[in-house]
Amino acid sequence: MGDNSAVIPAPSPPPRRGAAGNPPNRFERVALERDADWDPAQDPLPATRFLKDRSQTIISYNDSPDVGFAASVNPYRGCEHGCAYCYARPTHEYLGFSAGLDFETKILVKADAPQLLRRELSSPGWKPQIIALSGVTDCYQPIERRLQLTRRCLAVLAEFRNPVTIVTKNLLVTRDLDWLADLARYQAAAVFISITTLDPDLRHLLEPRTSPPTARLSAIERLAHAKIPVGLLLAPVIPALTDHEIPAILKAAAAAGAKFAGYTTLRLPYAVAPLFEDWLTRHFPERKDKVLHRVRDLRDGQLNDARFGSRMRGEGIFAEQIERIFTVARRKVGLAGNGPNLSPAAFRRPADAQMEFTLPP
Repeated sequence: MGDNSAVIPAPSPPPRRGAAGNPPNRFERVALERDADWDPAQDPLPATRFLKDRSQTIISYNDSPDVGFAASVNPYRGCEHGCAYCYARPTHEYLGFSAGLDFETKILVKADAPQLLRRELSSPGWKPQIIALSGVTDCYQPIERRLQLTRRCLAVLAEFRNPVTIVTKNLLVTRDLDWLADLARYQAAAVFISITTLDPDLRHLLEPRTSPPTARLSAIERLAHAKIPVGLLLAPVIPALTDHEIPAILKAAAAAGAKFAGYTTLRLPYAVAPLFEDWLTRHFPERKDKVLHRVRDLRDGQLNDARFGSRMRGEGIFAEQIERIFTVARRKVGLAGNGPNLSPAAFRRPADAQMEFTLPP
């Protein structure tokens, strides 16, 4: 008689974190350290906590010449995706937290984001223009599935027909095809799917709680099928670790339906530098020196160069090499170098948006 017992699958490994600890906050004089006898095997990863952000405004502005927008909306501060290289990590230090595990486990939630956005778009002082969702952290990080703040913000933007551009690493963006398609009818929506690597094992280590590469390619396909302008943001290119994948990533994105593509090169501001060095030590010790040496070659001998004009791409022979490889590969697969020209021409203030609006307590 055959064995009819059920096969019980092995339990999935717990989700990883990008950081291994909490480096000191550069603005704080006091820092907590582990005891000398601390055993990491007995100390589980911290659970994610969601904290209420009581911001009274939602549209932020920047004057950077390196990004294609001046206004942005960030429903969340901090990001559970936990990307080891994330340039936004130091923003958590302004809140009194660490750029390490705090950044990916203490997420501030702007629960009033949709209401605040409606109020600000209704203001006579609002000049219709592109709004980026998000300018800092990913607006489709895991908690968005439950809270739907980004979806509700998109509904407001669609009502006002205000143009929006989105950058995300999460398949969840396809949940909102309805609002995005509505905006696209008025030349008012574009989505960039960010892909760093096609290697699922590397993605699991580097961007532990993001969608896998195949899911991101599926997102491109579904957005394209819905006639929503969609492209690739190859970001960041990590020299000596992922730069060899540039042609393959561009080819896969084009095959999925992407129409345009851009890239940025790894930058390591403030606490991100030691965090990324530690990540290399834990996962790729044999490549650590080469990766960091190449980063310094791109950044005038430093691990970061904050100057406008060079911070996104770097300078020098290796920066030029990356740009040439990207440009040739992009042209070969038929992708444009720029996204669509979005327009605020269809902007309107609906009648109900003209009425006095009171935020809930």
